[in-house]
Amino acid sequence: MTVAAATRRRRRHLSPVVWLFLLVPAAVELGLVFWPAINSFYLSLTRWNGLGAPEQVGLANYRELFSDGVFREALGNNVIWAVGFGGLSVAGGLALAVALNKPRRGVGIYRSAIYLPMVFSLAVTGLFWRVQYQPDGTVNTLLGAVGLRSLERQWLADPRTALYAVLVAAVWRQVGYVMVLYLAGLKGTDPSLDDASAVDGAGPWQRFRYVTWPQLRGVNTVVFAVTVIDSLRTFDIVWAMTQGGPYHSSELLSTYMFQQGFTFLNLGYASAIAVVIFALALLFIITYLVRTLKEEVA
Repeated sequence: MTVAAATRRRRRHLSPVVWLFLLVPAAVELGLVFWPAINSFYLSLTRWNGLGAPEQVGLANYRELFSDGVFREALGNNVIWAVGFGGLSVAGGLALAVALNKPRRGVGIYRSAIYLPMVFSLAVTGLFWRVQYQPDGTVNTLLGAVGLRSLERQWLADPRTALYAVLVAAVWRQVGYVMVLYLAGLKGTDPSLDDASAVDGAGPWQRFRYVTWPQLRGVNTVVFAVTVIDSLRTFDIVWAMTQGGPYHSSELLSTYMFQQGFTFLNLGYASAIAVVIFALALLFIITYLVRTLKEEVA
């Protein structure tokens, strides 16, 4: 019996309960995820305020996007956010995972403390950091205590620093999550390879670069996908801290989409922004996966 024939035979003998457990989640996913996504593509080709029938406008919303100065600024901020959020979260999470991977006294307490910010919602995290950035908050107090009073400022009210202040808060929360992912990956590496390279005279950096890092390829794919998606859908923490201000200096595509859709009731235009966010996420992830597959084949 061929493999294909055996597979078809097993499929025919699947229990109805198994099909039920497969079809119910598929129906929920189709109804709650894929249908709204498809509907967004349709709405992006219309002008609609949520009442009455949508008016078909073709690609007018997309043409308007690229002549919209606020959209261009939000897109530029999203690039900065993706690079900063992704780079700092991955670098910090990986460094912490390597440092806390080996069992030692009290290491569980450190891991729990670093992961703790993930327990709080992004909105709560934003409100917490908003207090820290107040003129008389912790950040300015610490700067004054170490003699750097000249650096004190209203961090969230200054267009030059607002985006980066929010970015620090987001990385503070995300780094613990990335650490846990890399800790799981490090637990799956082969310690005998590391020991053998140490016997051959390889230093700590060489062992990590040429022995440990290649074994984390699967985890890297997951971390990259999660980080890119999180960076593009970031909304709560920015809205809680600055609402995209001052003067759109911390505006992201997600916050601008929210404003257009729910403040100005310009749902067709907001849907076009949502499609751009989806396309960017898809572009980043597919590019990374193709590159990873080429490296594996080579």
